[in-house]
Amino acid sequence: MEKQELNELLAAVAAGEVAPDEAADKLRTAPFSDLGFAKVDHHRGIRQGVSEVIYGEGKTPDQIAGIIADMLGAGQERVLITRLAPDAAIEVEQLLSEGLAFEDDSDEASDAVSDAVSDEVADAVPALPVFTYYDLPRVATVGEAPEPTGLGSIVIATGGTSDIAVAEEAAITAEMLGNEVVRLYDVGVAGLHRLLAHADELSRARVVVAVAGMEGALPSVIGGLVSCPVIAVPTSIGYGASLGGVAALLAMLNSCSSGISVVNIDNGFGAGYQASLINHIG
Repeated sequence: MEKQELNELLAAVAAGEVAPDEAADKLRTAPFSDLGFAKVDHHRGIRQGVSEVIYGEGKTPDQIAGIIADMLGAGQERVLITRLAPDAAIEVEQLLSEGLAFEDDSDEASDAVSDAVSDEVADAVPALPVFTYYDLPRVATVGEAPEPTGLGSIVIATGGTSDIAVAEEAAITAEMLGNEVVRLYDVGVAGLHRLLAHADELSRARVVVAVAGMEGALPSVIGGLVSCPVIAVPTSIGYGASLGGVAALLAMLNSCSSGISVVNIDNGFGAGYQASLINHIG
């Protein structure tokens, strides 16, 4: 449950439209569910304004499906999963559509999920919101993106086409958090006129996410053109001396343009999340 939903629920109780017992039932999983292998934080949306996001790498499909089902059972309308491998995404969707019918009863994680997920959650799974997988950024979503509630647009620009995977992770994250996203791809400094052709979109942005590998110059250029915050994302794209993105990271940290912040190498999610926070301030 997110803060806005909590406020609406409390207002409904105060107006006599929702019984206190019904409201308490909606909050039954607070503050977290213990699935054995994971403690799902149902209060994160209330504390931070954004519900918990699942980092898929290192988790089994059983674990991911169990966490998603628990979130949905607790009333969460949409779920974002990052760094999810294609084969794992297929298995997660199948597990959810089958109502978490795990086949391997000897697997401890499967047993933990089956024991921890209530009948109410399992009953809710057949009505699973649409599951969508995006191959390039390895991101999955459950449910539709909300209508934008941010105060402006988030522009996401890449230096090259090779940076789009990281950029799409940022873009989908921002959209799932309720933002209007404008994509400007392949507008790097090797052809600066391509970026300048989008001066209008840049000038209207409330925040810009600049994604680049190689020498990482794009955020510095954008930072000299706009009056809004710029979030720089170094990528691991480049030849040997790029050192897997370290060269771009150091260049962005040493930018002479003011108003630039830098996230970790290939961290599109972190950039999209931070951009959303900025776009919702005020």
